[in-house]
Amino acid sequence: MSRGQGNARRAPVALRLCVAATLFFVITPIILSILAGFVVNYPTGLKSGLTTRWIQEVWAVYGDTLARSIVLAFACLVIAILIGTPCAYALSQIRSRWARALEELLMMPVAVPGLATALALILMYGHFKGFRSSTAFILVGHVLFTLPFLVRTLIPAFANAELRALDEAARTLGANFAQRFLGVLVPAVLPALAAGALMVFTLSIGEFNLTWMLHTPLTRTLPVGLADSYASMRLEIGSAYTVIFIAVVVPTLWALQAGADALQRYFTKNR
Repeated sequence: MSRGQGNARRAPVALRLCVAATLFFVITPIILSILAGFVVNYPTGLKSGLTTRWIQEVWAVYGDTLARSIVLAFACLVIAILIGTPCAYALSQIRSRWARALEELLMMPVAVPGLATALALILMYGHFKGFRSSTAFILVGHVLFTLPFLVRTLIPAFANAELRALDEAARTLGANFAQRFLGVLVPAVLPALAAGALMVFTLSIGEFNLTWMLHTPLTRTLPVGLADSYASMRLEIGSAYTVIFIAVVVPTLWALQAGADALQRYFTKNR
């Protein structure tokens, strides 16, 4: 056997070991945090016994943050799609320095720290007391933060040469812009839109820095509540909050992915 053939056989094993090591590095702290939410006393370990007391206490104190975070993330997702999809299409069609400059400006909320973006929003809208103390104020910040990710994901999809040909064919057949956009363009970029939508939802529901500056005691979200629980209570309380966070976020992401796949199959079948 030649040395090249031996390396070719050893490479997959090395790759699997690399993947296993990476998963161990990423997942082990999460598993430990989850276990800490079910033990009576974490420093003592499993010898102290298992309990659901900390889960119940977290639910009693921070349960309101759960529904608020989910509603906020879904609202952010809807607004980002409604604004970002046509914006991405427009930027993909315009070939000029002004379009590229606008695209870079859209990335500003990502380039600057979340605290700086939050401070700018407070300076601009802080004098509107009702708006400042509402969840809608946080929603504005989340849309500003997540919108660039969706737009950047969709621009290459809309710029595809085959999609341009389909759009031109539909135009030749007499379809107006709304018919072409909703009936041809959006279904064609649905995989990219689904990927961007999952990113928007994940970033919104887990966003902390910007939300920490924008929230009030009555508008806390899951990440803010998690930080409060770690800072002001026992380690077991914070870990129990992590359990609830994962139990909510992971199934929701699975459901969103399943819905996106079903929608993609529907459009593919009826195209």
